[in-house]
Amino acid sequence: MVNTKYFLKGFISIKGANSPAIALAASFIAIGALFKNIGLNIQESIFSTFLTYALPGSLIMAESLIVGASLLNIFLAVWLVNARLYPMTVSLFPLLTHKSQPRLKYYLACHFIAVSAWLIMKENYKSVERKYRLDFWIGVGAANLSVAILATAFGFFIANYLNKDMMIGLAIVNPVYFTCVMVSAMKTIQMSLAVILGSIFGILFYFVSPEWCILFGGFTAGTLAFFIGELKWQLT
Repeated sequence: MVNTKYFLKGFISIKGANSPAIALAASFIAIGALFKNIGLNIQESIFSTFLTYALPGSLIMAESLIVGASLLNIFLAVWLVNARLYPMTVSLFPLLTHKSQPRLKYYLACHFIAVSAWLIMKENYKSVERKYRLDFWIGVGAANLSVAILATAFGFFIANYLNKDMMIGLAIVNPVYFTCVMVSAMKTIQMSLAVILGSIFGILFYFVSPEWCILFGGFTAGTLAFFIGELKWQLT
């Protein structure tokens, strides 16, 4: 069902010097330690990472468990914070489609959508024959998920040796990495404005609503950047 050659090519693609795997591992070490500290066992911690496979979603779930939220509230909170993955899916999967691939593989491949895997695939898809891009993508996703699971387990077992500051430091490695990636990708007016305005509006909205400042700031900045870019394109 999955082409082994291209699956393995995708799997080993995370070993590149610019791969997000190290940053991903650092953050999930913190997640594993956090899971132990809130009372989850090793099986629950690994299963959680396997299901959510997203740092913000894992953090929201942990925080919700701490305050005693209901399962429905936890589900809705994690679903909402992971809604950011929808645009990634929409932008990526048209590049992977091929008539020879069964529909079931696309449903399987959707589980691997995450910023880390998405970045690797966007950088490498042109070098892969279209017929095998989905197999390559599944390899990329499986490798990143494996890193996250192993890091979660490692963090769980060394939780007693990590203090609060160390856990915070590990947790922000991944966001810092992606911030650097976004800055390096500022090659269009939309991208540049989105990053710059996002930094500004995030701070401004913090004084209005600290809980929603990132969401409101990102949405406002992204929307303005898109329309300004479209206006510039129409005027040229």
